[in-house]
Amino acid sequence: MADAWWNRAFVTHVLVALFGMGSWISVNSLWVELPVVVSILPEEWNLPAYLSVLIAFGNLGPVAVTLTHHFAPGRLNERVVIPSIQVLAVVASAFLAIFWSRVTTVAGEPRSLPFLLLTFVLSFVCCTSNVTFLPFMYRYPPEYIRTFFVGQGLSALFPCVVALGQGVGKLECLETENGTQPHYFKENFPAQDFFWFLFVMLTVSALSFLALMYRDAAPVVAKDTRAPEQQVEKDQEEENPLRNGSTPLSEEQVVVENQTPAVSFWTLNNIYLLLLLGISNALTNGVLPSVQSFSCLPYGPMAYHLSVVLGNIANPLACFVAMFVLLRSSAGLGIMSLGGCVFAVYLLVLAALSPCPPLLGSHAGVVVVVISWIIFTGLFSYLKVVVGTLLHEAGHTALLWCGVFIQAGSLIGALTMFPLVSVYHVFHRAQDCVDNCS
Repeated sequence: MADAWWNRAFVTHVLVALFGMGSWISVNSLWVELPVVVSILPEEWNLPAYLSVLIAFGNLGPVAVTLTHHFAPGRLNERVVIPSIQVLAVVASAFLAIFWSRVTTVAGEPRSLPFLLLTFVLSFVCCTSNVTFLPFMYRYPPEYIRTFFVGQGLSALFPCVVALGQGVGKLECLETENGTQPHYFKENFPAQDFFWFLFVMLTVSALSFLALMYRDAAPVVAKDTRAPEQQVEKDQEEENPLRNGSTPLSEEQVVVENQTPAVSFWTLNNIYLLLLLGISNALTNGVLPSVQSFSCLPYGPMAYHLSVVLGNIANPLACFVAMFVLLRSSAGLGIMSLGGCVFAVYLLVLAALSPCPPLLGSHAGVVVVVISWIIFTGLFSYLKVVVGTLLHEAGHTALLWCGVFIQAGSLIGALTMFPLVSVYHVFHRAQDCVDNCS
C-alpha cells in the first residue's frame, strides 16, 4: 500500500519534469541574471555574445557522445553519463556562486575569467544533456516526452520567477548638475544568492533522476487476472511497448530495439522534421538571444526584463498545450515555423535599428516588442515539443539525432551572430536616460 502512490503515473510525470528541468536551467539562469552581472563584470553588454559562443563551444559534449554512438554503438551507458554530468553541473554552480565576480587580467584587459570558464562548464553540461537525456526518455511512453519538454520549459520559468522577486532592471532618471543620469535600484538580493538557487535546482534535478532509476530498478510484481480478450490486448501492447501505459522500457529492451534491423530513419519526413528543429533552435538559442538586449533596451530596461520573463513563461505554457493538442500535419508545422520566423525577422530589424527603432518613446513600442518575444518563443517552443514527440515514435536513434540537430542549430546560430555583435559591431546599444536619436 505504501508503494501504491510511488508507482503512480503522476509521480513519474513529476519526476520526469524535474529531471528535464535540469537540462537547460543553468544557461537560462545565466541569461535571466545578465542585467545584474553586466553592471559588475568588465565585458558589460558584450557579455550576451560571449555567452552565446561559450554555449556553442559546449557542443563539444554532443560531438563526443555522437561519435561514441557511431564508432562504438551500445557502449555508451546513459545511466552513467547522465549522473556524471549532473554532478559536474552541481559542482560548477556552487563554484559560480562563490567566484562569479572575480576579475583577472588577460592580455592587459580585465576579464571575468572565472565566470566565463564556469559558464562554459555549465553550457557543456546543458548541451550534452540534449543527446543523453532525450535518448534516455525513449524507455518511457510518448506522453512522457511531452512532460520532459514541459520540464525544460520550467527551466526557463523558475529562474524568471526568482528574478522577478530579485527586482532586476529597475531604474529612474534623475536630473543632476551634469544632466540626466540613470539611478539603478539595488536588487533585493545579490547575484550570489541567485546562483545558489541554481545550485539547489540542479540538485533537485539530479535527485529526481536517481528516483527514476530507483523506480525502474524496483521490481513490481502483480498478479495477472485479465480476461482472455484483455490478454490478447496485452499481447498486442507488448509487441509495441511504447504504447504500454506508463511502464518504462528496461535497459535490455532498449538495447534490443537499437540492434533490431528497421526501416531507414532517414526518410524525407524525418529529415524535414530535423531541419525544422535545427532552424528553430538556431533562432531561439543562438541568433535572437544575442540581440535581445539591442531589440528591447531602446524601449527601456523594463521592456527587456518583461520580454525575457514573459517569453520564458510562454515556453512551458506552449509545452503544456502540446500535451493535449498535438499538431501532426507537416504543412501545419511548416506554417507555424514560418510564423515564428516572421516575428524573428521583426525582432532582428528592431535590433539592427537600435538605438532608434520604430515606436520609440511610446507604450505601443513596449507592448509590441514584448508580445513579439512572447509569440516568437511560444511558437518555436510548441514546435520543438511536437517534433520531439514525432521523433520519439521513430525510435531511440531518432531521439539521439533530435538532440544533435538541436545543438547543431544552436551552434550555427551563435557562431553566425558573434562576429556581427562583437567584431563588426553591427548592433548598437541604447544608453539609459539619454536621447539616443536627437
